[in-house]
Amino acid sequence: MKKVEIYTDGACSYNPGPGGWCAILIYKGHEKVVSGGEASTTNNRMELTAVIEGLKQLNTRCKVELFSDSAYVVRAFNENWITKWKNNGWKKSVNSTQDIKNRDLWEELFRQVSAHEVEFVKVKGHSDVEYNNRCDEVARNEISAFTNVAENEDGAENR
Repeated sequence: MKKVEIYTDGACSYNPGPGGWCAILIYKGHEKVVSGGEASTTNNRMELTAVIEGLKQLNTRCKVELFSDSAYVVRAFNENWITKWKNNGWKKSVNSTQDIKNRDLWEELFRQVSAHEVEFVKVKGHSDVEYNNRCDEVARNEISAFTNVAENEDGAENR
């Protein structure tokens, strides 16, 4: 089974506001960077999207070591919140009628993780983890695509 490392990060300017995400995949010394963003989102949605989009790059079952500075994402798997949410029908608790926040992304992430063997590793954000810092930089650059858009006189967008 292929062994892949994936580093992810999401960022948001205001919360909600324009956001960006990045995933860096490393396989046998080769790197692949994927990134994107949204005009109006939250930091947690960008963190989840980074993980989802990173896993979507894998075209065969892999053993994945996934590094994230998001306690929200890492704890959901390492503390088994995800299984409880799924068993509760993606509700906050057994008797709740209220969906968990970001249900759509959690469901997709659960599908993506189920296709692989994934170990979630929490890294400290903005520290000396090179790939996490690179992900943060790329994610923040993605935000600028939404914050630097101006309309010219005829309504066309300029960047």
